[in-house]
Amino acid sequence: MYLGDDVWVGKGKGSGSDPEVESAAAVIVPVPYDLTSSWRKGADRGPSALLDASAYVELYDIETNSEPWLRGIETAEPVLCGGTPELMSSMVRERVSDVLSRGALPIVLGGEHSVTIGAVEATAAASKSAARPFSVLQIDAHADTRESYHGSTHNHACVMARAREHGPIVQVGLRSIDAEERPGLEESRVVWAHEIAASRGGSHDVWMNRAIDGLAEDVYLTIDLDAFDPSQVPATGTPEPGGLDWYEVNSFIRRVVQSRRIVGFDVVELLPMTGHHASDFLAAKLVYRVLAEIWAA
Repeated sequence: MYLGDDVWVGKGKGSGSDPEVESAAAVIVPVPYDLTSSWRKGADRGPSALLDASAYVELYDIETNSEPWLRGIETAEPVLCGGTPELMSSMVRERVSDVLSRGALPIVLGGEHSVTIGAVEATAAASKSAARPFSVLQIDAHADTRESYHGSTHNHACVMARAREHGPIVQVGLRSIDAEERPGLEESRVVWAHEIAASRGGSHDVWMNRAIDGLAEDVYLTIDLDAFDPSQVPATGTPEPGGLDWYEVNSFIRRVVQSRRIVGFDVVELLPMTGHHASDFLAAKLVYRVLAEIWAA
């Protein structure tokens, strides 16, 4: 079924004065930024590829027996920045703060992972203002906890170092880190990919419950697509073998929303590949599925 602009309303048009857009329960904020990525470039094309693929996502969600689009999903104008990641982060923070002020759920589309920093800053400030404990849940192959990288504290490799300045972080699916990052990791809040692999064929309860126990009441969720195994998502800039699969990620998110409040989320690091559309579609469906789980909880 073709979704089109009548479902993910306002696509490419911004907020304007359309009452349907203004009342949307979720606002998608595309951030086509790719200045600091380390290997293959092209993540700046990720948001548009995801949105194009979204036109073919079915409206009905099987797992939740719901149609999330009925609550209104606005796709806002992209945040365009050709400057430093620090500048881009401030622009994202301002945009996400505006979405939150409308009472809507912000969904950021990257772009490289540094787009998360401004979104975390905005959601953390909103949670603090409401006197609710805040945390960040990262689903990713990489730790991204360097204090600085290539001269910037806002590099894509520093995302979670900035996030932990606002509250506890929980990291799921890690399987590639720098030796200098290891001492700074809080092991009780890290679920390694090999732990998840070892639980296959049995129960995922142990690692899922441990991850959720580390989260505060409010959670910002960031999903780097390289968390998935490259056999499912090859279209990312830094693929790592031994990743998670579709149902593991979805089952975990379902478990999280049952006891925690998702205050915003992002999907980042999609790098479209010519002639390959499966990754674009997976990313689009992931956005819709996360929304479905949040609103059905």
